[in-house]
Amino acid sequence: MNTFAALDLLPAKGICYSGFREGQMPGGIYPSYAEVKEDLLLLQGHWKYLRLYDVDAHSETVLEVIRRENLDFKIMLGAFIEAEMNNFGCPWGGGVYTEAQLDRNRKSNRDKIQKLIARANQYPEIIFSLSVGNEACVDWTDHYVSVNQVVEYVQLVKDAARQPVTFCENYVPWLTKLKPLAAVVDFISIHTYPVWEYKKIHESLEYTKENYLAVANLYPGMPVVITEAGWATNSNGRGIDPEHVSEDNQKIYYNDLMDWSEKEGILTFFFEAFDESWKGSPEPLEPEKHWGVFRIDRSPKQVMEQSFNTN
Repeated sequence: MNTFAALDLLPAKGICYSGFREGQMPGGIYPSYAEVKEDLLLLQGHWKYLRLYDVDAHSETVLEVIRRENLDFKIMLGAFIEAEMNNFGCPWGGGVYTEAQLDRNRKSNRDKIQKLIARANQYPEIIFSLSVGNEACVDWTDHYVSVNQVVEYVQLVKDAARQPVTFCENYVPWLTKLKPLAAVVDFISIHTYPVWEYKKIHESLEYTKENYLAVANLYPGMPVVITEAGWATNSNGRGIDPEHVSEDNQKIYYNDLMDWSEKEGILTFFFEAFDESWKGSPEPLEPEKHWGVFRIDRSPKQVMEQSFNTN
């Protein structure tokens, strides 16, 4: 199914945007208006659709910049919901909380859902879709929320905002336990990461196609968007073989994925615009820090060198 047509959108490229620079992080120092404007002027004309992850100060600045500067972007806005249940199976041990913390998270999540609705109604000309969470139901998550609760959040947002509503998740849960959620969202959003699943670059696009079609074929007639797909450019070996990642491989995967997405009419958000040093462990080669098509200093990686020639 052509997802652009199904969502009444013009065909164009999408990218995940989180503008945290060196020394900045969620809950700490946030990017300024000037820094966000610099980023968006860099991205404008190359990507039309931006995915934002939370209803925090950063996304508020992004929306303000787009409106005040009259920039040509449409936003998928998310609410990053936190753990409401313990996940004792989280592989890095981060999924266990006190009951008091879980109670605080439940209250915070409801506040975020209300803020998501408010932002949607405040910026209807910019925000084209809404997500009630990100990777909160997959087996390995450290911020686990039950499927039934996510269904409730979807219904709350659908009742109060007019934009299409989704939930962003790894492709695997959509094949099994997210079937009740698929019955209430307006479209399905999947994440596919061949490099995390030990695929080599020559296998990457075919594996992404398999992931996508497994979900799309299970829900005929339902639009399926790729809200994350990317290729890291460095790794310390934690979960990703260092031999599989490089700027050259990122360029190959990006170009192959964009070509296929354009041909099939699939809205795809590449992960991600800029490297983010706050993510993951303190190790410099931690793979979580190295997914951007730009480095943290905003210089283009190999995949973007031709489009952003600095000479």
